[in-house]
Amino acid sequence: MTNPYAALVIRNIRLLSRNPGSLLQPLLFFVVVSSLFPMAISPDPQFLQGIAPGVIWVAALLSTLLALDTFLKSDFDDGTLELIAMSPASLPLISLSMVAAHWILTGVPLIIVSALLAMMLNLPAHALPALLTSLLIGTPTLSLIGCIGAALTVGLRRSGVLLTLIVVPLYIPVLIFGTSAVDAAVLNLPWIAHIYLLGALLILSVTLAPFAISAAIRASLN
Repeated sequence: MTNPYAALVIRNIRLLSRNPGSLLQPLLFFVVVSSLFPMAISPDPQFLQGIAPGVIWVAALLSTLLALDTFLKSDFDDGTLELIAMSPASLPLISLSMVAAHWILTGVPLIIVSALLAMMLNLPAHALPALLTSLLIGTPTLSLIGCIGAALTVGLRRSGVLLTLIVVPLYIPVLIFGTSAVDAAVLNLPWIAHIYLLGALLILSVTLAPFAISAAIRASLN
């Protein structure tokens, strides 16, 4: 028999895929924000090379934040979330399955597009592995942390500002270690230590965030 949690990942991917506009919006935002910096500040290649890590990571962070609007929203509106919370299955594992589906459809495209934006921002080719590795490890952490805030505010009508206030301070360590890894790679310095720190944050998030999301879901349904 199919693993029920794997089936839930597939189910959420199909459900989110029915609204391609909500999936393309964070990706287009990521591209537009990254493209505006050269026009607004300076098109000088050396200058762009210095700001490229920060620009890409900040744009990825904001795009992830924008994508959180789709998390749990449809399930909450049609009552599915309440049935899921009442089921005998493990709610933390269900929450982790939902986050996995959300990251596959929103985080993975950001990582792919970031390689093209890195070339546009004159990021050296030897720094590209550090960028992609940091995003591959960092974006799931952003999704896990962000989904805690999304679960807390899913029942509110205008939750955007409150969600931002809850989530953004928790994103700062990921942003620091992510940009530091790419900056070190640009300068030909060792960058793997920053990746280890991002990995530690990911392990911590995978361990604790599903329980926090579950508690937030139950609080939103009460």
